[in-house]
Amino acid sequence: QVQLVESGGGLVRPGESLTLSCTTSGPNLYHYNVGWFRQAPGKEREGVACISARDSGRLVYSDAVKGRAAISRSNVEGIVYLRLSKLEPDDTATYYCARANGRECQISREEYQFWGVGTQVTVSS
Repeated sequence: QVQLVESGGGLVRPGESLTLSCTTSGPNLYHYNVGWFRQAPGKEREGVACISARDSGRLVYSDAVKGRAAISRSNVEGIVYLRLSKLEPDDTATYYCARANGRECQISREEYQFWGVGTQVTVSS
């Protein structure tokens, strides 16, 4: 069974930054579309960003984080990162990474087959 593991969450103050990491026990994430999603209490899980497989170069960001987020990947290690800057209390959520087959990613939950268990990000002063 493929497992994805998120790390890097924590408690940060408004305006600060943090970087989340996504690793896997399965094949290198370079070969897959990888998305980051988040879910706040009482809300639907929403897409945040995704990076397309291999050398596609396609990156997608939600409007909520556009300009404040950067998704990247270490191709050799197969780790996918999500850097969030200028964090706001509304960014407080559990953040999940997920893996999908395909060529160009979308930040739509239905596209993703394998999910991590999430890492909590809390933005509070």
